Amino acid sequence: MAVASKKIPAPNEVTVRTALLSVSDKAGVVDLARALHEKGIRLVSTGGTHKALSEAGLPVSDVSELTGFPEVMDGRVKTLHPGVHGGLLAIRDDADHVAAMSTHGITAIDLAIINLYPFEEVRAKGGDYPTTVENIDIGGPAMIRASAKNHAYVTIVTDPADYPVLLEELAAGKTTYAFRQKMAAKAYARTAAYDAAISNWFAEALDTPMPRHRVIGGVLKEEMRYGENPHQKAGFYLTGENRPGVATATLLQGKQLSYNNINDTDAAFELVAEFLPEKAPACAIIKHANPCGVATAPTLAEAYRRALACDSTSAFGGIIALNQELDAETAEEIVKLFTEVIIAPSVSDAAKAVIARKPNLRLLSTGGLPDPRIPGLAAKTVSGGLLVQTRDNGMVEDLELKVVTKRAPTAQELEDMKFAFKVAKHVKSNAIVYAKDGQTAGIGAGQMSRVDSARIAAIKAEEAAKALGLATPLTKGSAVASEAFLPFADGLLSATAAGATAVIQPGGSMRDEEVIAAANEHGVAMVFTGMRHFRH
Repeated sequence: MAVASKKIPAPNEVTVRTALLSVSDKAGVVDLARALHEKGIRLVSTGGTHKALSEAGLPVSDVSELTGFPEVMDGRVKTLHPGVHGGLLAIRDDADHVAAMSTHGITAIDLAIINLYPFEEVRAKGGDYPTTVENIDIGGPAMIRASAKNHAYVTIVTDPADYPVLLEELAAGKTTYAFRQKMAAKAYARTAAYDAAISNWFAEALDTPMPRHRVIGGVLKEEMRYGENPHQKAGFYLTGENRPGVATATLLQGKQLSYNNINDTDAAFELVAEFLPEKAPACAIIKHANPCGVATAPTLAEAYRRALACDSTSAFGGIIALNQELDAETAEEIVKLFTEVIIAPSVSDAAKAVIARKPNLRLLSTGGLPDPRIPGLAAKTVSGGLLVQTRDNGMVEDLELKVVTKRAPTAQELEDMKFAFKVAKHVKSNAIVYAKDGQTAGIGAGQMSRVDSARIAAIKAEEAAKALGLATPLTKGSAVASEAFLPFADGLLSATAAGATAVIQPGGSMRDEEVIAAANEHGVAMVFTGMRHFRH
């Protein structure tokens, strides 16, 4: 049953006389407390915050002076008391509330400076179960929610970034209702994201990938100029996942990344991470979230050149992802073509100097590569709902490949098959990828018909061959990968017409035998993976 309102109008301005400070992140709190003290505001604090303020020489009361009760149970219980929550929740203009405060000796708290135990940080660092549980804050969220609910009279500040704004607001020792509303909204968003992190951690720890309630929280990293299109608004939020990539990368040069830049750069880096840097340098070139060229080679510069050769037209204005440190030689090659973003685990000083000649080119350093096998979540919105799934962390190296044709693939064909299947995993469905000698030869993406994807990939390969002055298309003697089963033999026949000699696909179609028969008739080697990689 809903609780009826007492309909007492909120005052516009509230004089701040008492402030409660209880923070885990102590950045800036001493300077803030000093500024509050200079304004004549009484300081009350807890535990480590009280110690920090006392050691700074500030007059600060312990919260036990409000509660009449000491901290107990290793500090687990210190603010969960009417002396604190009464001071935060009391309606100052309600006679009954004022009488209760007087009867029970409750002091009104006008300002609460609170942030929470570092649960997200502990989780990101992989803390053990007991340590992670111990970093679930109870008193902090309770005080934040109480203060935010009673924002008619109480100002709640949860973010150290808002300390300067608070002091500006307090120039005359008072806060406005509009400011308190804004801080209350931020406070509830903070506790919501905090609880989301805890519930998602429990889901992982208890191996419950799809819990009854799923909440995804994030912290705004930056508000963007617009979304996919100029009429759309957008923001970039961090979920706290400790995964090297565009969300945690350092922007070494260039202007703010756009919504589309971030989406495409993430796609590029996740793809190139499929190729282990200790095995060979690799480069992936992405346009509109689809790869237009991927290659490995003895050197990074050669990997870039080979990736570019697959489709140099589409690569114009694209995203380049590398699995090794960007060196000067590779940088010199990249700056010959207009490129939006480069992302790499690291960048040499010499390469930075080269890229600096193109000041609008965004350069990102991530400090590492994401592990393709690590589990995680992927989500997208639909009307009235949220689709959530576990990350596609299947790896072709981990699969038991089944030869289903009379002819088994050669060692080289097998390597080309695996290469093509890795790339197909990152191509929008329907996807067809031709590969040869560690290089994509043609890519067909996002077509309603898989046959059309095969034809488009072959056309791209022919165009690339002409651009390189080659007599035969790059698909001649290649392996071809389909990210899902071939439902009919026509897809296979399109691939063989383009020159492919080996096929890798998940299998599982009602017409598998028909497709296998067509492969045998054309002398094509084919393997089934048993795993598909739809990407929509």
